[in-house]
Amino acid sequence: MRGGKGGGLLVAGTTSDAGKSVVTAGICRWLIRKGLKVAPFKGQNMSLNSFVTREGAEIGRAQAMQAQAARVEPTALMNPVLLKPGGDRSSQVVLMGKPVGELSAKGYHGGRQKELFEPVMACLEELRSTYDAVICEGAGSPAEINLRRTDIVNMGVARAAKLPVVVVGDIDRGGVFAQFFGTTALLSPEDQSLVAGYLVNKFRGDVSLLEPGLDMLYGLTGRRTFGVLPYAHGLGIDEEDGLRVSLRGTVRESVVAPPVGADVLRVAVCAVPLMSNFTDVDALAAEPGVVVRFVDRPEELVDADLVVVPGTRGTVKALAWLRERGLAGALARRAAEGRPVLGICGGFQALGERIEDEVESKAGVVDGLGLLPVRVRFGVEKTLARPVGEALGERVEGYEIHHGVADVRGGEPFLDGCRVGAVWGTHWHGSLESDGFRRAFLREVAAAAGRRFVPAPDTSFGALREEQLDRLGDLIEEHADTDALLRLIEEGAPAGLPFVPPGAP
Repeated sequence: MRGGKGGGLLVAGTTSDAGKSVVTAGICRWLIRKGLKVAPFKGQNMSLNSFVTREGAEIGRAQAMQAQAARVEPTALMNPVLLKPGGDRSSQVVLMGKPVGELSAKGYHGGRQKELFEPVMACLEELRSTYDAVICEGAGSPAEINLRRTDIVNMGVARAAKLPVVVVGDIDRGGVFAQFFGTTALLSPEDQSLVAGYLVNKFRGDVSLLEPGLDMLYGLTGRRTFGVLPYAHGLGIDEEDGLRVSLRGTVRESVVAPPVGADVLRVAVCAVPLMSNFTDVDALAAEPGVVVRFVDRPEELVDADLVVVPGTRGTVKALAWLRERGLAGALARRAAEGRPVLGICGGFQALGERIEDEVESKAGVVDGLGLLPVRVRFGVEKTLARPVGEALGERVEGYEIHHGVADVRGGEPFLDGCRVGAVWGTHWHGSLESDGFRRAFLREVAAAAGRRFVPAPDTSFGALREEQLDRLGDLIEEHADTDALLRLIEEGAPAGLPFVPPGAP
C-alpha cells in the first residue's frame, strides 16, 4: 500500500442513482472475501434515510449497509457529513453524527461546506491508517462545475488523498458513452489525472455488442472500462436519493413469494412528504405473502390489511398532507373499525393528540389525528439511540432518530409508544427487522384484518440481507476486472493518463 497508508478508491458516478452505493458495497464485499480489512467512506451524504451507530452517531443508511458488506461496525468516520433535507430549501447539517444546525443550500455551498473539508479529510485519513483499503463513494456527478470549488465528496477528496477514481454509468438510462466522455472532459487536468476509467452498470443483452463502443471510448479518452455489470433485480438496498413507484429497498425480487397460509397480507405505506427511513418496511416486503405498496390516495387504503404511516423529516407538513389528501379521514375510519394502523417515528407523532413544535416546523401547537393518547413536544436536542426491548413476547432491537418527545397518556405499552385497539405507534425504526417480533406483529395484524395469513417460520431478514450483499460481491467478482481494480486500490491511478479537452471552464 502507498506510503504506509491503506489503499483506496473513489467510486464516482455520471449521475445520481447511477449505482455508486451498490458498486461500493460490492467492492467492499469482494475485498473482504480476499482477506483484506476494508471500510466504506462518503465525505458528504444527502439523505433522509439514516441510521444510528452503536456510539449514537447518525450516518447515512447507505454507509451502514456498505459497512455490513465489509463486515465492520459502522461509525461516524464513514460518513462525517450528513445533510437531511427539510422545508424551505434548507437541510439539517449532521457533523460526526450530531446535528449542528440548519442551512440553506446557498449558505452551505457559500462557505460552510468548505469549512467541513478538514474534518472530512481527517476522518478519511484515520480510516486509511486503520484499514487495508477504504472504498469511497462520491455524490451526484464529479463534473458539477458550479460546485467544484467547495467539493468535499468527489474530486476534492480524490485530489487531497490522491485516490484513483472509477466512474460508474447507468447504461439502462441510455447515453452512457456521452456521460463517460462528458464527465471526463469537464474536469480539470489535475482531476482528470486521477480518473482511471469506467464501470458500466445495469447492462442488458450481449456484451459483445457493447465492446466496439468501449474500444472507441478508450480511443477518445485513453481510459479503459473495468467491467460491465449486468442488470440485476432487487439490488436497490438502503438507497438515499428518493423513492420510485416500486419499493426500492426490498430484499426480495419484484415477484412476491407465495404465502404460507391461504391469504396474502396487503400493506399500504402512506407516502408522506419528506419521508424518512422508508426502509422500515423492507422487512415486511421480505415476508412471503406480504405485498407492500406506497400510496397517496384514501381509496388505496380500503383493501389494505395494514396501513403504515412512516417516518418523516416534517411531521407537521405530513399531517397537513394527510388531511389535504383525505387520508386522515380514512385512517380515522380504519381505527374506528378496528383495522390495523402502524405509525413509526414521525408517523407515530402524527397519530397522537397534539404536537407542540417550535423546532422543526416552528408551527407551534398543532392538532394530531387523535388516534393515540400521545402528546409530542419537539426539543432542540435530537434523540439518537439504539434501544433494545420486548414487545408481543419477543425481543426487539431498533434505533431512534427524532426531536419529538412523546408523552404517552394511555393505551397499552408498545415499545416506547403505545397501542389502542388495532392502532400501534413507536419511535423505533428497524424494529420489524427482529424476526420473532415481526412474525408476532403480523399474526396480530392478520387476526385483526380477518386474513388467513401465516408468517413464514424461517424468514431471516439478516440472512436475506447477507445473501443480497453476497450477490453484490458476486457481480464485482464475475463481471469486473478485479486484478486491475486491486492494482488501482494498491498503487493509485496510472501515470500518463491523457487530458481530454476542453477541461473545466
